[in-house]
Amino acid sequence: MPGTEVSDDVNAGEQAHRAGETEARATQQFREDLGAMVRARTTDLTIDEQEAVAALPSGAALLVVRRGANLGARFLLDEPTSVAGRHPAVDIFLDDVTVSRRHAEFTREGTAFSVRDLGSLNGTFVDGRRIDGEAGLEDGAEVQVGKFKFTFFASRFDLPGQA
Repeated sequence: MPGTEVSDDVNAGEQAHRAGETEARATQQFREDLGAMVRARTTDLTIDEQEAVAALPSGAALLVVRRGANLGARFLLDEPTSVAGRHPAVDIFLDDVTVSRRHAEFTREGTAFSVRDLGSLNGTFVDGRRIDGEAGLEDGAEVQVGKFKFTFFASRFDLPGQA
């Protein structure tokens, strides 16, 4: 029957459309789950650390030591530049031979932050990649200076969708 063929074609088209919608929902759910996993990795903070991050004013950020002699130490980034190194006169003092005297410089421009290696022997890494020059920092980024690993937290006021 000719009418049955048209009906079958319509049903097949509807099924394909529904399958496409289901696949799109699954992809969206995967993205949301992955985002939650990433946020969980970067927010395994103590209550004090959570409060410190929540209290950051717009234009400020916090580095929390995740590995190294100063485990749990917090460094406020609220100046246009902050230098990390082994020299006693730097802004972020890291006492270890794996850290150069003037190892890395954190820069703030408005609410955006970046880090630049200052020609250190052991390099500066962002999210596991050695940087050559300057690299922008996103909330939750891991920064390594010598054997010290930090997690970078931007002010909650400066995150996209938080305004």
